[in-house]
Amino acid sequence: MKDHVSGKITPVLLAGGSGTRLWPVSRKTFPKQFSSITGDETLFQAAVRRLAGPVYAPPIVMTNADFRFIVAGQLEQTGVSGATIVVEPVGRNTAPAILAAAQMVASGNPLGLVLVAPSDHMISDSAAFSAIVTKAVEIVKTGRIVVFGVRPDRPASAYGYLELADQEGDFQMVRRFIEKPATDRAADLLADGNCLWNAGIFLFQAQAMIDEFRNHAPEFLSPVQASLDLARHDTDFLWLGDEPWRELPDRSIDYAIMEKSGNIAVCRLSCHWADLGGWDSVWHEAVAACPTGNAVVADEGATAIDCRNVLLRSGGDDLQVVGIGLRDMIVVATSDAVLVADLKRAQDVRLAVDALAAKRRKQAVAFPREHRPWGWYETLARADRFQVKRIMVEPGASLSLQKHMHRSEHWVVVSGTAQVTINDDLRLVSENESVYVPLGAVHRMTNPGKVPVILIEVQTGVYLEEDDIIRYHDQYARPVHPQMPVDGDGAEALPFAAQADVNNAARHVS
Repeated sequence: MKDHVSGKITPVLLAGGSGTRLWPVSRKTFPKQFSSITGDETLFQAAVRRLAGPVYAPPIVMTNADFRFIVAGQLEQTGVSGATIVVEPVGRNTAPAILAAAQMVASGNPLGLVLVAPSDHMISDSAAFSAIVTKAVEIVKTGRIVVFGVRPDRPASAYGYLELADQEGDFQMVRRFIEKPATDRAADLLADGNCLWNAGIFLFQAQAMIDEFRNHAPEFLSPVQASLDLARHDTDFLWLGDEPWRELPDRSIDYAIMEKSGNIAVCRLSCHWADLGGWDSVWHEAVAACPTGNAVVADEGATAIDCRNVLLRSGGDDLQVVGIGLRDMIVVATSDAVLVADLKRAQDVRLAVDALAAKRRKQAVAFPREHRPWGWYETLARADRFQVKRIMVEPGASLSLQKHMHRSEHWVVVSGTAQVTINDDLRLVSENESVYVPLGAVHRMTNPGKVPVILIEVQTGVYLEEDDIIRYHDQYARPVHPQMPVDGDGAEALPFAAQADVNNAARHVS
């Protein structure tokens, strides 16, 4: 961890959450931080770029196993190198994650500076933000922990609040943390003028945070350190030790430390900030730029006719959303779900997710497009005994070497060139060409080119679920079958072409 000794600030990005208040765009399998909510890049990518530059060391990203390949892929697209992607065995909220990052930095430099930030916030002026952070370093060097606060402009009940104590020199201390209040209470806090929104961004010296845990939440120290001691590197990821991590309480940093400590100073964020915690926040970003206050937010796939105080959003040009005469409404459509809600009920969107989950509807948690380390696939049509998918394989990526026991597959390449292995046969399949994968055949597809491969897959069989995969080799270290297919003598063997494919993949991983 040499960069942590250099005096630079180590950003710690929290990217393991699965928020539901931006459903149906944000879902458990692909939450809002990895989506483009207000611009071309995702919130996670914007956060990575914001915390890159001369004052910052490479970031530590705390996430979970389900998101690790999404994190790695989006990190690569930013061009930011040297990140440490830490995989938590199970979600235990923010307190253990922040302590683990602090202990990682402290192992190289106990006085190393750590900046913890959610990966799903919007800060429009990165230079101004970094200037504020740099100024706060002087407070941190006194041993204080700094929390960043935002001057409220409305009685928002979706944010936590910081009540300020008297001025101490060049900064103010936090008298108390106030969890998300009811709207009436939020209005009182706004009128009082002595409260800020809690932005959930913290700056501290690594050892100072560890000491706070020792004083206020010592039960976290040994399990987190044990988990770090058992951590293992696997391809691009640092996997924390499983058993000690599972022993940890599920607790936020606010409850574990911030609300108990008398050592918390506040630094005001004078640059624009929003956490986009609900569709009302997305709408409010547009209202702020609208002098009449009657903003209509409509993307390229949406049309508003005689609407006021309305958010209209579609899943793309192929799905047109039209609102006529709407007032104070949210309408958000994706390819498989539509949300229609009163703007004032934006924070209740999670109730829709709960209701769908109770009905066991897949839209509660999953998208039609499923992301994989090699690319993605989406289901275009499905009925009894057949399914049609569109598949994208990234350049240089490869599906696992596998076979199916209950289905056969037809692949039609519509863009790019795929290298396909089917038993003893190894061939290139180019645009407008097709190949058939019989039931039980050992097969693999690789993209050896410089552009994505797009193909249409038609599956036929009695069982078409994703668990009908026997995986023999995988360059992404996903679980594989303990034995290769056997030849007639009972010895482990692979068809010649498949063995060559494994050898090539092994060289690629190394």
